[in-house]
Amino acid sequence: MKFTDLKLTTPYLSLSPIFYDKVAVTPLHKPFLISVSQDAGKLLGIGTTDSDVAHLLKVINGEEKLAGSESFAMCYAGHQFGYFVPRLGDGRAINLGKVNGQNLQLKGAGLTLYSRQGDGRAVLRSSIREYLMSEAMHGLGIPTSRALALIGSDTDVARERWEKGAIVLRLSPTWVRFGTFEYFYAKDEYDKLQELADYVIAESFSYLQNQENRYLKMYEQSVKNTATTIAMWQSVGFNHGVMNTDNMSIDGRTIDYGPFAFLDIYDKDYVCNHTDREGRYSFKNQPGIAYWNLQQLAKALSPIVNYDTALAVLDEVFGTTYEKVYTDSMYAKMGLENAQENDRELFQWMLGALQSATIDYTLFFRKLSRYKGNQKEILDIAVYQTPLQEWLDAYDKRLEKEQSTQQERQKKMLHVNPKYILKNYILQEAIEKAYKHDFSMVQDLLTVALRPFEEHPELEYLTKPTPMEYKNIKLSCSS
Repeated sequence: MKFTDLKLTTPYLSLSPIFYDKVAVTPLHKPFLISVSQDAGKLLGIGTTDSDVAHLLKVINGEEKLAGSESFAMCYAGHQFGYFVPRLGDGRAINLGKVNGQNLQLKGAGLTLYSRQGDGRAVLRSSIREYLMSEAMHGLGIPTSRALALIGSDTDVARERWEKGAIVLRLSPTWVRFGTFEYFYAKDEYDKLQELADYVIAESFSYLQNQENRYLKMYEQSVKNTATTIAMWQSVGFNHGVMNTDNMSIDGRTIDYGPFAFLDIYDKDYVCNHTDREGRYSFKNQPGIAYWNLQQLAKALSPIVNYDTALAVLDEVFGTTYEKVYTDSMYAKMGLENAQENDRELFQWMLGALQSATIDYTLFFRKLSRYKGNQKEILDIAVYQTPLQEWLDAYDKRLEKEQSTQQERQKKMLHVNPKYILKNYILQEAIEKAYKHDFSMVQDLLTVALRPFEEHPELEYLTKPTPMEYKNIKLSCSS
């Protein structure tokens, strides 16, 4: 099927008008297509051909509509850096409709009712980052929204300096957030709260529709999904940067890529968002913040779900889910299969050694995946070698207790320890080229983003070490 053949529906518009505002896309000046993710297109059952590109560009730029499309922005509230804001909403995102279980949304498509003091636009650099990271997280196997296409333009947009506007066409099974529930709770619109819960169950948890205590079970599933996603973030060294409740999807997937970062050197205290002066959303704090956000969701649901019962579910489900997913992921990254009594101690020791060694997190695990006892190959990438050398001595002894062969272990480890991670320095290189209308690096990064565990000999340049001045840098919300 071609993109032009898609027929959308707008089930969200069946909700009460307070949930949304119908708004048209504001076209960019002189738009042009930068990139299309054919892999994301599979979610819609389409393949974008050259003859389809012109139509795709016009749809993203609001010059044409797909059949059944009716554009709108969604209303929600949220806790931002711990403080409640009673009304936020899609300030620069406009929804087009739904097909094949995916909600199509344009980010950077112009002013909406909820833009507040903003301009409704997204700039090229942030759009490149969101487009690529959406696909990269999918390539890593982490639940995420997706990105189908990216367009640029000649439209001037004011940020710290004048930049060019861009739009990302992104996809998600739902765009309902924790903050959507908070909005109606704060307004004492409890009938709307129930209406929203029924919609979410139909959209994301349909198996609960006829069950007793379905709202509590919806909450429980959201807790479980969120814990799973956060555990996977931690295992790959991903720092989201803005874990406000309005950036938390009700189905637990990763959404809203702003000042994110993958760890360069391992630093549990790393904060990627330079506006986060207190370190609220530091790498190590992400599990605790997710738990706190889920507490706020429980409060918002309290008119339809017993609050104490919800908190009991949170306490029971979040920690056990997070701990299992995270430790299972990390043991797999270490190549440990046959559980041993001291594995937990060895794992914690490893994290401490990485913190002390000043070492590239991703490269360490990739080299560990090919480790045959030659410690020098790993120690050479560490600034401080002694802590890591002591750990490797203990690791060597632990591997002797594994039943699988070295070859079998390495094969499995190479499938869980990526070679290619979209670090900020390499994204910035792609952005700098894009400023000169050279989008070749965007395409190269898309290739490795979707297949990060594979070898790409022609793209080896994307694995070069992060320059010292760019290690664990901080970014702005407009980055």
